[in-house]
Amino acid sequence: MSPHSVALAIGLVSQLLFSSRIVLQWVQSERAKRVLVPTLFWQISLVSSFLMIVYGILRHDPVILGAQLISYGIYIRNLQLLGEWKKLSPWFRAGAYAFPVAMLGWFVAGNRHFSLQTMLGRRIPGGVLVLGFLGQAIFLLRFVYQWLYSERKGESSLPLSFWVISFVGSVLILVYALLRRDEVLILGNMFGTVVYARNIVLLRRQQARRPAAQPVQEP
Repeated sequence: MSPHSVALAIGLVSQLLFSSRIVLQWVQSERAKRVLVPTLFWQISLVSSFLMIVYGILRHDPVILGAQLISYGIYIRNLQLLGEWKKLSPWFRAGAYAFPVAMLGWFVAGNRHFSLQTMLGRRIPGGVLVLGFLGQAIFLLRFVYQWLYSERKGESSLPLSFWVISFVGSVLILVYALLRRDEVLILGNMFGTVVYARNIVLLRRQQARRPAAQPVQEP
């Protein structure tokens, strides 16, 4: 298989996993008529993010690579906040720390298929690159915001603002993906945008049903 085919396969598997976690969260939320985030959501996110790190390396895409490295750490932190991280196999936890570092080391060292030098030499139009970084920055901001919000509450939680930021970031990344003709990002963000919008609707309804004596606490 060519490097492009390998990258495409890895990217599609990653997006399939990302979509499955959203479907899982969506179905459970629809059943409960409120937004729920199961532990499996974060576990799938972690595996998917690692695959997207590999995809970003193979694509020589600084936008994807940078965003997924930050997301990866946040997914681990959410599992820690849920008290689920230590329940995972020690081998899995060791691999979760070691594999991304090993891949990045291999990337920096370089080979004929991918290298940091090649990525830095890629000439992506400035406007497209700015759009991609802006979309990913907003998309990442949702998890930075969610992380700080969860740290303050002492538990993993996804407030309304998380889904609003997700929706805006997803739309911008979708435009970036169309400009870059990136099938993987297009597939992932088309589906994600619909789900983020639906979660906003669900949370709005949930807040509207709360008694006046229990105001919504949004930072």
